[in-house]
Amino acid sequence: MKPRVVKYGLVYITPMVVLYSLWAADLGSYLAVFTLFGIIPFLELFTHGSTKNLSDIEEEIASQDRTYDYLLYGLVPLQYLILGYFLFQMDAKDLPLSVQIGMTTAFGMACGVLGINAAHELGHRSTKYEQLMSKALLLTTLYLHFFIEHNRGHHKRVSTDEDPASSRYGESVYAFYVRTIWGSWISAWQLEAVRLRKRKQSFWSWHNEMLRFQVIQILFLGLIYGTFGLDVTLWFMCGAAIGWLLLETVNYIEHYGLRRQKIGDRYEKVLPIHSWNSNHPIGRLVLLELSRHSDHHYVASRKYQLLRHFNDSPQMPTGYPGMMLLALIPPLWY
Repeated sequence: MKPRVVKYGLVYITPMVVLYSLWAADLGSYLAVFTLFGIIPFLELFTHGSTKNLSDIEEEIASQDRTYDYLLYGLVPLQYLILGYFLFQMDAKDLPLSVQIGMTTAFGMACGVLGINAAHELGHRSTKYEQLMSKALLLTTLYLHFFIEHNRGHHKRVSTDEDPASSRYGESVYAFYVRTIWGSWISAWQLEAVRLRKRKQSFWSWHNEMLRFQVIQILFLGLIYGTFGLDVTLWFMCGAAIGWLLLETVNYIEHYGLRRQKIGDRYEKVLPIHSWNSNHPIGRLVLLELSRHSDHHYVASRKYQLLRHFNDSPQMPTGYPGMMLLALIPPLWY
């Protein structure tokens, strides 16, 4: 296996530290959140990352190498293993509240990095089985509408005031949470209504994917409630909500204050200047190159291992984990 492929194995840091956190019955339950938002941001203070892009030949080889896909696919069963282990551990009757909170934050890290970030990469793939894997991951964090809104809404309206997932200059991350979580859910309903109208299909039918998503998520919650009871169900919902907040914090930092110009009735084409970029290496690998976000929006179909650096894209002073921490303290962020 080539070294370039091997390094993407760092994406498995998250499930490993999450599983340890769920196993630990003491302060070790906080290892996942400490690793992702303590150790990694600290290490990235001393890194800058490479701006080097693959050559045409290297890109062709990487695009044909299925190992990158298998690394991604492996995250799906791991997330369900983490979910099951979390539920069984939380069902224990003698866990202190502090450990329950630690385990829930660990599960929340898995929801954000695996349940949503890996789902994001799979959701941009064209095959039905990869899209199904994306939805399976999003189900574990109760955020299935992201599949619709992100692909058909955010990528079309990114860096405009019409996009609920693009933060505005001067807007705090907390105000953004309120606007984007509700706005993205409503947007997904609206996008699905437009799709059904074009196909001359009824909104109130099984053709409506948003309706299906709500039913599936309610049944999923019902299954957890029926098996583990109310307390564990509520802890699960808290972990899922942490996953949402991680996603929306990433959304906040990715397009903060950047706006496309409107030309007549249309906006200019999405360019690398409309997304914040980071080449800091650890965050890039742990998050499947999410931080090379400029190229992702420029050509949404490019797989994670092919994403490029652009000199004219705005660059963050540190990696995504560190920038997410800064965003939580608005004066430091500004």
